[in-house]
Amino acid sequence: MRLTILLAGGGAGLALAAALGGWLALAPAAGADPSDPAQVARGQAVYADFCASCHGADLEGQPDWKTRNAAGRLPAPPHDVTGHTWHHPDAMLFDITKNGIAAIAPPGYESDMPGFGEALSDDDIWAALAFIKSRWPAETLRRQQAVGG
Repeated sequence: MRLTILLAGGGAGLALAAALGGWLALAPAAGADPSDPAQVARGQAVYADFCASCHGADLEGQPDWKTRNAAGRLPAPPHDVTGHTWHHPDAMLFDITKNGIAAIAPPGYESDMPGFGEALSDDDIWAALAFIKSRWPAETLRRQQAVGG
């Protein structure tokens, strides 16, 4: 009986380890480092070319970003401290940028945020996130780090 319990517990532990290992294998390998000047400079260029037209050159977002527009969609939020970007872990921000809001939203949710996986490399996406994070004050960075930043 004791051997059966040990084997069952060991099997469950192995299954959990395999599941976590699979998730980690799918997680993006790089990261956004707002203290890396080269990554931030690259990200500033990427942001200017791909993000600023909706999210604003100064990360300010679109006006009334919390109010749905005539099409029923929310305008682009700011990426500065007045928005909610810093409320999300880096892996989620990466996924949204690469695959669009549809990657994380409930079925049927409509958004104007496209995925940029075809236009940007993973390193470009991480660089854009590093640039955004480089504009946040230290306290905001600490808060975002606490949620998985």
